[in-house]
Amino acid sequence: MANKVRQALPPFLFFGRRARHAVWAEAHTCTLKRAPRYRLPMFIDEARIYVKAGDGGDGCLAFRREKFVPRGGPSGGDGGRGGDVILQASERHNTLIHFRFNPEHKAQRGRHGEGSNRTGQNGEDMVLRVPVGTIVYDADTGDLLHDFSHSDEQVVIARGGRGGRGNARFATATHQAPRECEPGFPGEERRLRLELKLLADVGLVGFPNVGKSTLISRISAARPKIADYPFTTLEPNLGVVSMGGYESFVVADVPGLIEGAHQGHGLGTRFLRHIERTRLLVHLIDVSAASDRDPVEDYRVITEELASFNPRLAEKAVLVVASKIDAAQNPERIQSLEDFCRDRDLPFLAISAVTGAGLDLLKLRMAERVREARLQETTTA
Repeated sequence: MANKVRQALPPFLFFGRRARHAVWAEAHTCTLKRAPRYRLPMFIDEARIYVKAGDGGDGCLAFRREKFVPRGGPSGGDGGRGGDVILQASERHNTLIHFRFNPEHKAQRGRHGEGSNRTGQNGEDMVLRVPVGTIVYDADTGDLLHDFSHSDEQVVIARGGRGGRGNARFATATHQAPRECEPGFPGEERRLRLELKLLADVGLVGFPNVGKSTLISRISAARPKIADYPFTTLEPNLGVVSMGGYESFVVADVPGLIEGAHQGHGLGTRFLRHIERTRLLVHLIDVSAASDRDPVEDYRVITEELASFNPRLAEKAVLVVASKIDAAQNPERIQSLEDFCRDRDLPFLAISAVTGAGLDLLKLRMAERVREARLQETTTA
């Protein structure tokens, strides 16, 4: 009878555990395919959060009761103070992604007062770290609360509530046995809008696929994604350019712009906020044979898009750079752009990020402009 049952059952049931799993997996290979994972954007430059400081602890209602102390009197202690919510600028963070799935932050409340005149423990402060360059707005009123421009800079954004008084605080000569005590005061709460503007000295702007990412990878240690199709750069990249000694400056590469970007075409102008603090704008214009656009018209389009986003961007110092000269087959394209810059007294350079032609001179010109802007800011201040 047992042999008949054994023959009727599937043979893999009598294998070991690992063998049974291997047989089952082979029979269900089509169902074991891993679903494609959705890649979340790693660069988050806007966030909305809710912060709540800790409430103060309640005051205690108590009377001293001890042996041989017939008239102990009131002994209720005060409540502890609630913890503050503190924002601190940190160089270890370069994005606001850590606030994306954690939008609520509450500090610890203070402990209640206790008998024998014991004050409650104060609540611990909550420190939220944000990247340098973060601007904090009140989401309800739109008021600017703080602009973080230096590392380790701190600001108390929500103060904890004061602890309530115990009944010992209410004792007087005519009111020796008070039964009043105060509840703790509530802590401040706010809804904040965080906006990140990267701190860079030089901003690279231009149409998509004009060589901005290749340039920043050649003059700095940044390693952005580089490919031969438009809109390869989907988020800003920063690179530090060292000029020897202790002199250096930061270059920002933002996604490419196209005509009508201020109306939402392409990637829009959302990333242009990251070059609002720059001291110099470098316009990269493709003069190679692969581009069928007019170089002069490219400069005008980009300038109009910058002015549409923020008129101050159009007033910044500009350095016009003709890129991809190694692939330029028509010298008239370079000459027309150079003549246009000469007529308008705009500095002009021609480079090739692939061969390295003109890169040393470009770095020198950028360093000179940044040095002059820093000196002017110091003199003005």
